[in-house]
Amino acid sequence: MLLPVAFFAVFFAWPVASIVERGLRPDGRWEFGRFGETLARPEILDVLWFTLWQALASTALTLLVALPGAYAFARFDFPGKQVLRAVVTVPFVLPTVMVGTAFLALVGRRGLLDDWWGLRLDTGVWAILLAHVFFNYAVVVRTVGGLWSQLDPRQEEAARVLGASRWRAWRTVTLPTLMPSVAAAALMVFLFTASSFGIVQILGGPAYSTLETEIYRQTADRLQLSTAAVLTMVQFVAVGTVLAVHARVVRRRETALRLVPAERTARRPHGPGQWALLGGVLLSVALLILAPLAVLVERSLATSDGYGLDYYRALGHVDEGGTFLVPLTDTIVNSLQYALAATGIAVAIGGLAAAALTRRAGRGVGRGVGRLVRGFDALLMLPLGVSAVTVGFGFLITLDEPPLDLRASWILVPLAQALVGVPFVVRIMLPVLRAVDERLREAAAVLGASPWRAWREVDLPLVRRALLIAAGFAFAVSLGEFGATVFIARPDNPTLPVAVARLLGRPGELNYGQAMALSTILMVVCAVSLLLLERLRSDRTSGEF
Repeated sequence: MLLPVAFFAVFFAWPVASIVERGLRPDGRWEFGRFGETLARPEILDVLWFTLWQALASTALTLLVALPGAYAFARFDFPGKQVLRAVVTVPFVLPTVMVGTAFLALVGRRGLLDDWWGLRLDTGVWAILLAHVFFNYAVVVRTVGGLWSQLDPRQEEAARVLGASRWRAWRTVTLPTLMPSVAAAALMVFLFTASSFGIVQILGGPAYSTLETEIYRQTADRLQLSTAAVLTMVQFVAVGTVLAVHARVVRRRETALRLVPAERTARRPHGPGQWALLGGVLLSVALLILAPLAVLVERSLATSDGYGLDYYRALGHVDEGGTFLVPLTDTIVNSLQYALAATGIAVAIGGLAAAALTRRAGRGVGRGVGRLVRGFDALLMLPLGVSAVTVGFGFLITLDEPPLDLRASWILVPLAQALVGVPFVVRIMLPVLRAVDERLREAAAVLGASPWRAWREVDLPLVRRALLIAAGFAFAVSLGEFGATVFIARPDNPTLPVAVARLLGRPGELNYGQAMALSTILMVVCAVSLLLLERLRSDRTSGEF
C-alpha cells in the first residue's frame, strides 16, 4: 500500500487541500462562514439540485438500457460479437468533450435532426441524459457483462431442476453474485455523471450547470476561489458518503465466485424471447451508439462545397490565429503518448492497491490494519467524483517548486490522467483477485515459492484478462480526461480534448469541421485498438471479467 498511498497523497490530496486552503484561508485565518454564504445563494442551490437529479436519472437510464446489453454480450454468441463489443466501447474512450460534440452534431443546432426535420434536443436536459447513456454504456457492459460471462450456468440450471422458475432461479442464484459488479458499475456511472464536465459544458450551455462546470466557472472565469473551495468540499463530502455506503453494501453482498471460461457460457439464441432480446439490444446500440458516431463522421466530411476531406487537410497546417502553436495533427500523437504513460502509471499503482486490498484481517493482517485497508478501498474511488478541475488547478499552485517543480515537465499531464485511471484498475481487478482460491497461494508457498513467484505463477495467469481490461479502461479514461488537462496542457503540446474544446469555442465553419475531423480520427484509432484488444483477449486460457 505504500506506493499507492504516497501517490494519492502527493498528486491528489495535496493539490485539492491547497485549493481549499487558498479559498477558505486567504489571509491566514479560516473563514468557515463562507460555507453558509455560498450554499444560501439560489443559483448554487440550483446547481446542487441539478447535479443530483441528473446523475440519478442518468444512472438509472444507463442501467435500464445497458443491463440487457450486458446479458446479451455475456450469454449470446452471434456473428460480429467481438467487433460490436469494441464499437460500444468507443464512446467511453472518446473524451467527454467529443461525446458532447457527437450529440451536438446529431441533435443540436446545425445537427442532422435539425437539418432534416427541424428537431433540436439540445435546448432541454434530454440531450445530456442520452449523452451520458452513450458515454457510460460500456461501463455496464464491460463490468457486469464481463463477470456475467464467467458465471457457471449450471448453478442456475440446478435451481431450475429443483423446481424454480427461470425468474426465481436468476433472482436467487445469479443476481446476488452479480450485485457487487452491478453496484460497482452503478457507482462508476453515478460518479461520472455527477462530475460531468465536457458533456454538460457543450450540451448544457448557460442553462444547465453541474458542480464540476460551476467549479470551473468560478475558478477560471471569475477567479472566485472561495466559492470553488466550498463547492469542492461539498462534492468531496457527498462522494465520500456514497463510497462509504457502497463499500458497506459490497462487503455484505460479496460472495465467492465460481468462474468458468467465458466461451463455455455463450450460446446462440434460441426461442422467440431470446431472439427478440438480442434484436432489442442491437437496435438500442444502433440508435444510441452507432448513430452519433456515424453523424460525427458525416459532419467531418460535409463542407460548404459538398462532401470532401478539406477539414482533414486543414489539420496539418499551423493555425494562423495563434491559438495553436503546432499543427493539429500533433495533438493526436501527444494524446496517445500521454495516455500510454498514464496507463503504465495507473496499472502499476492500481495493481499494487488491488493486491493489497485482497488481504483480509486474520490472514497476516491485524484488524486495525484491515479496517485501514477497507477505508483505503473507498478512498481510491475519490478521484472519480472529486472535481478534476480542482486537481488540475491545484497542480499549478503546488507542483511549482523543488523538489517537485513539474509545471514545465511533460509528465504532469499523465500524472493527472492516471489519477482517474487507478480506480478503474482497482475496481476491475479486485473481484477477480479475491476470487482466486487462497489455497493455491498456500500450496505454492509450501512448495517453496516466494510471494513474488507465487503471484507470478498463480495469480497472474488467472487475472491476465482482467489486467488487460483494466489497462484498456485506464487508457480510455486517460485519453478522454479534460477537466484537469485543460489547466496543465502546454500550448505547444495540447491534447485532443483541449484542441476540440478550443475549436468549438471559436466561430466559423472551418473550426467546427476541424473539431469533427479530430473527433473522427480519434474514434477510428480507438475502434481499431479496441478490436485488436478483443482479438488478444480471445485467448481461451483465462476468463474475462
